[in-house]
Formats: sequence, structure tokens, C-alpha cells
Amino acid sequence: MLTNKTTKITFGDDAGQLRHLIDALPVCVSYVDCDYRYQFINQTYLDWFGISRREIIGKHMWEVIGETAFQQVRPIVDTALSGETIAYEATIPYQFGGARDIAAQIQPVFAEDRTVLGCYAMVTDISQHKRDAQQLHLNEERWQLALESSGDGVWDWNPQTGVEILSDRLREIYGYGKDDIADLAEELDKRTHPEDLQQMHMDRQAHFDGLTPIYINEHRVQCKDGHWKWILTRGTVIQRDEQGRPLRVVGTHTDISERKQAEVALRESEERLRMALSATHQGLYDMNLQTGDAIVSPEYAKMLGYAHEHFQENRANWVARLHPEDYPIAARAFREHRQGLNDEYRVEFRQKKANGEWGWILSVGAIVEWDKDGKPLRMLGTVLDVTEKKRAEALIWQQANIDTLTGLPNRRMFYDRLDHDIKLSKRHQLSLAVLFIDLDFFKEVNDTLGHATGDALLIEAAQRLRACVRESDTVARLGGDEFTVSLPEMHDENRTETIAQNIIRSMSTPFLIADEEIYLSASVGITLYPRDADNLDDLIKHADQAMYAAKGQGRNRFSYFTPDLQTAALARMRMTNDLRSALSENQLQVYFQPIVDMRTGKIQKAEALVRWPHAQLGFISPMEFIPIAETSGLIVAIGDLVFRQALYWVKKWRDAYHADFQITVNQSPMEFQGDQERYLNWIRELSLRNLPGQAITVEITEGLLLDASQKISSKLLQFRDAGIQVALDDFGTGYSSLSYLKKFDIDYLKIDQSFIRNLASDASDIALSEAIIMMAHKLDLKVVAEGVETVRQNELLQQAGCDFAQGYLFSKPLPPQDFELLLQQQASLPG
Repeated sequence: MLTNKTTKITFGDDAGQLRHLIDALPVCVSYVDCDYRYQFINQTYLDWFGISRREIIGKHMWEVIGETAFQQVRPIVDTALSGETIAYEATIPYQFGGARDIAAQIQPVFAEDRTVLGCYAMVTDISQHKRDAQQLHLNEERWQLALESSGDGVWDWNPQTGVEILSDRLREIYGYGKDDIADLAEELDKRTHPEDLQQMHMDRQAHFDGLTPIYINEHRVQCKDGHWKWILTRGTVIQRDEQGRPLRVVGTHTDISERKQAEVALRESEERLRMALSATHQGLYDMNLQTGDAIVSPEYAKMLGYAHEHFQENRANWVARLHPEDYPIAARAFREHRQGLNDEYRVEFRQKKANGEWGWILSVGAIVEWDKDGKPLRMLGTVLDVTEKKRAEALIWQQANIDTLTGLPNRRMFYDRLDHDIKLSKRHQLSLAVLFIDLDFFKEVNDTLGHATGDALLIEAAQRLRACVRESDTVARLGGDEFTVSLPEMHDENRTETIAQNIIRSMSTPFLIADEEIYLSASVGITLYPRDADNLDDLIKHADQAMYAAKGQGRNRFSYFTPDLQTAALARMRMTNDLRSALSENQLQVYFQPIVDMRTGKIQKAEALVRWPHAQLGFISPMEFIPIAETSGLIVAIGDLVFRQALYWVKKWRDAYHADFQITVNQSPMEFQGDQERYLNWIRELSLRNLPGQAITVEITEGLLLDASQKISSKLLQFRDAGIQVALDDFGTGYSSLSYLKKFDIDYLKIDQSFIRNLASDASDIALSEAIIMMAHKLDLKVVAEGVETVRQNELLQQAGCDFAQGYLFSKPLPPQDFELLLQQQASLPG
């Protein structure tokens, strides 16, 4: 708590609870001594000035708020230091520009002998209040001018006295001069038509009672020459007394006489129109566009299967019946008509009828009434049931475009789609791929098991093909067992190969038809636009030729039309097969690279790295086989292998050398897209080996965090809850964003070796590395520097406060037995 001693005010550790309370106040609280030096400030004060507590405590007031502001408030502070409590309002300038309106109270603090030790200041920001007051006055003036210029008359009424103040324009509407009507009680009510008075009073009272947001009413008022005008009045209570009764009401009068006359004439013509339409079986609607309510004819309700006497049409009911896919079309048609782009509102949409069936409706209408501001008020239109017509059109279209067996587009529709895709790819300057697919051995199955089984096989094959591509791609059946796929707007041509591999893999999975297990495969030909051809016929022809090349090479594979690409594809396929064999035969090895604690110089961690010693090619770089492992799905098996090896060695090395030893394992984004159960199995394996989560660090890339999907977040939470730490690799080279460092539980940042490489010669790399280290420490993150190769780099990183380092300066990646020798040597050293 705050203590008042004989000589000074102290703020000890026992002031915790009170300090939290003071920091939470939305008011600046400060204490200065008799020398004008700050001894206490709360958090709000720091927020105002945007500086730290150590930049204020002990400093003179002019150093913090500036000389100009200090000289302004000094007489007030002096008054408080003389022993008097003082309150004031002022505009205080900022030290670096700008100003703030404040309300403050300054209170002296006395010692036991009544000498003044200093004073407290409690300051509230009233800048917004001042601006609001000024804006309110300005708005009221603008409002009056705007309404007068729009042609409306303005009235200002005190319901408790009855006195009305009328604008010049309002008097003019009724033909009166400025001095013809005085500002007297109930002046306008006296001129209101007797038949309209009761409703006007009811509408007004409903607003007074808070039942309506504004007072609005249409009534007749007698003019100076004796004739009656229709008036639309709008008003609102702007001031009430302590009992909630209205003190002041302001509003407008608008002359709507011409509109009323037009409505009468319109109703007469509409009645004639209703009689004519009833003979054509069209429904008629009259919609209030402000409320959404509509008056409809008996034919309208009958068309939807409802009895007219119980049918209520409004916007909410109409939308509830509307098919969700058709809402954007109907909304666009109305918007374009409203904007004057179309003379009429014409649209076809589906609506659910009373029996639950969808019916196609043709709606044609037009806006027939607007208010003075051009806002639509009323719309008239007709509806016609066109369900049978749409069914006939759909049947004709389907017979012409859809394969009746599989439901896929047929040859005709595929050619139309491909032609459109070529134009789209040309416009956006992107590649397009065409795949020609033939089912291997289908003829033998069809001949052996019969056409019914063959048809069922084709249906299942079509479904599998559709599952291998995007919604925007086209899969078609040309005939027999031949299918084609169009892949438009390909940002990454490698994706074509991935899809082809997926199709081959999907088709090689056994088919179960009528309890019969059937094995097929697929041969896939690939051609690319515009590299291989720039027209529809050549693309299909080249894809067909490439498909036959795939068949000639042994089936169950794909082939590019271009020989060079075909060679590369074969090489990738060969490496994929070799990698799959290497996994099954345990040829892959896990190496470990030391991670050194820069304070002690000792090995405290290691990164697990997979190596592939190929029987014929020697060691293959991870840069070559890891991408292939990702596209083929083998990366998951490789990740599990590395994790199991990491668990084995970290357990051994913790028991023998370092109880807190930790191993880092890399995780590809492809692995994170997999099954949630996988990482639960990892956590269970940690528990089975009696290892804490801290024994493992999972290393991920920055791009993974940009996904921010629930799948990614939940897996990171799994690691956090299990105690497994997370490191962010190659920090500074990608999307480096502080937002995801705060959002996700990251424990380590790894500075990419591209920054470390030039530390000794490039001042910008030094500055960037220092900035990353400082930022990480502010966020309670540890920093690991990668690629440290020289003593000078190591020294510079130590000076920058880096926590850990790894690189060839300490050791290259080693087999586990060689790595253990390093730990043994380290353990034998004194200290």
C-alpha cells in the first residue's frame, strides 16, 4: 500500500494489489515531489506518452511533457504545492506536436508536521468530449440548412407548452407569409383535417412512449386559400425532462399532394390490370420496397400451392422459399433495374412450393414509385410458373452434353469446356494441361465378367477420377474406357504430374463390383498448352499419343508428349521407386548435427537430419529426394523414421550425458496436413519411453503458419500441451510476421544461414541478426543461429546475445555413434 511517512512517500512491494487497481484506471495518476520530479506514474500515463516507466521516474516535469506544457501547468502545480487542492481544465500541448484537452485535479500530500511533500495529479482526457460538443453544434446548423434547401418545412415544438416554432419554408408550403402565422401553441394542429387528427395524435404518442424510432404520419392540412394539402410529417424527440416526458420535438413537413393524386389514379389502372392478368394465369404482386410487404393476387398464391386468404407475402417469406443458389441472380437483377441498367426486373428462379417441391418462377416487374430522394418505394410485377418449360430444356441439354452412364460431360461438352479453358489460359497467360486416360485391361474384364460389370466399373472409375481434381477442372468420358481431363490455369506445372500420379494410384486400388475384386490400372498421356500445342484438336491428339507411349512403356504410368519432359518424369518416377525401396529396406539413415549453447560452448541439443546413401548413386542430397518424398506421400514415413530414431538416441544421451538434452526434428508442411492421430501417437511414444515432451523440438517453416487453419492450430496445441517445443526455421527469409509469433506458441527462432554467412563483412546482416535476437528475447523466445562456420561469426553472435548456434565450426552432421564421441569428449573435460 501507499505509505505517508515523515519525510517522503514510498511505493514498496506491498503495494501490489493497489498498484494493479491504479494501473487499471482510465485516468492518468502521477505524483511529483516539491522539485517537480516524478516519483510515481500509473500505466495510463505511460500509454498516453508512449514511453517507459524508467524514462519518467526521477525526471523533471519539463523533461517528460515539454517546456511549453510545463510552463502552462506550473502555476497550477505551485498552487497545489502550497497546500491547496485545485481542479482545472486546459488544452495541453504535446512535446512533439499536437495537443490534448484535459480535466485535472491536483491534491497536495502532507507530512505529519503539515509540510507539503508533493502532490498527486489525476488527469482525464476530455478531447473527444470537446470535439463532440463542437460537432453537435455544427451538425444542428447543417441539419437546419439541409432540410430547408431540400424543400421541406421545419418545425420545433415544445409539447409541454404547446408552442411551435415554424420555418419560413413551412409557412410557404401553406401559402402564408412570414407574419401570417405566429409561433403559438398548437398552431399546426388547428389546421389539421378533423378526420386525420386522431391517427396523427396516436402516431405522435407512440413515438413519445418509445414504441417507434421516429414520429411519422400523413395527414391533410388546410392552406391559407382554404384548400387541403396532403403532408408527410416526420419528427423525433431530442430532449426529455427528468420524468422522461418530451421537452422538445423537431421535425419536417413535406408536401405529398401530387403523390396522393397519382396513387388514386394508379390504383384505378391497377385494378383494370389485375382483371386482365387473371385470365392469363399469371400472378400479380404489389410490393412496398420500404417494408418488404407485398399484396398479391389469388393466382400468385395458388401458383405456389397456398390458399390466398391465409397467404402472407413479404421479403422474409420470399427469401425463405427461394433456392439459395438463385438468390445472387435475383438480387443482381433487382440491383441492375434499380440502377437504371435494365428497364425491367426480369429473372427466373426456383421457389419451394407448399408441397415441398421446387418450382421455376419467371418474375417480371418494375419500380413505379420513388420518394423525393430517389429511393424506390413501390414495385409492381407478375409471376409465371415455368417449371415444365425448364424441365424440357434441362432434358434436352443433358441429352446433348452428359454421358448417360457416368454422368460426366461427354465429348461435345468436353470440347466446349476445353475451348473455353484455352481462351482463359491465354488471357491470363497461364499453362493448361490435358490428360488422356485409358483403363488398362478393361476390355478383358468387360469380355470376361459381362457388360453390366463393365458399366459398374466405368461408373466407379468416373467417381475416382472426379475425386482427383479440383471443382474447376473438367473430367469427361469420350467413349468406351477413355476419359479426358482439362486442368486450366495451372500456376504450377508440377501439379499436373501430381494429379496424374493420384489418378494412377486411385485406379490401381482394387475395385469391388458385385462381390468381385477387380484389378485395373490406367495409362495417362499429358500435353501442355501452349508449349505442346495452341489449339483444341492438337492438344487432344498429342495427349492421345502420349497415352499410347505410356501404354508402350508398360502401362500403369503417365507419359508427357514432350520427350524431354518425359525423360525427367521417368527419372522422378525412378527416384520415387528407389526411395520407396530404400524405406522398406531401411537404407535411410539419421545423422545428428550439434547445437551449442553459446554461453557455455557446450553441446546441449542436436538436429536430426535424414541421409540417403543410394547403392549406385552414392549419397543423394535431401534437396533432391525430400520434394519427391513430399509429392509422393513418402515424407510421412520418413518423418516417423526420424522421430523414432530421435527418441532412441535422446533417451540414451539424456541418461548418459545430459539430463536436459534435446533433439530437433523437422516437419514438412505436407506432414501437418495429415491425420490428427499421427502426432497423438508421437506423444504416446514419448510417454512409453518415459521421456518428457521437452526432449523433442519440432521444427517448422514460416509458410506453415500462414495456413492458420484449425488443423494446423490444433496440432501446434497438441505439441504445447505435451510439452514439445516448436522452432521456426529460416526466420527472416520468408513471410516473417510478428502476428503469428504472438498467435502461436513458438519457442525458438532459427536465423537463416544467409544472414550468418556475411556477418563479418556486411553490417546490414549484423544489424538484422541483432534485431531478430532482440525481438525474439522481447517475446521470450530463444534464438538458434544456423550455418556458423567461422570463429568471427561465433564471436559476433555471442556479442549480439544469441542463445544457440550450429554449423561446421562445431561439427558437420554425424552418424549417431560419431556424435556420441563428441558428447563423451565433452563429458571428459573439467567443469
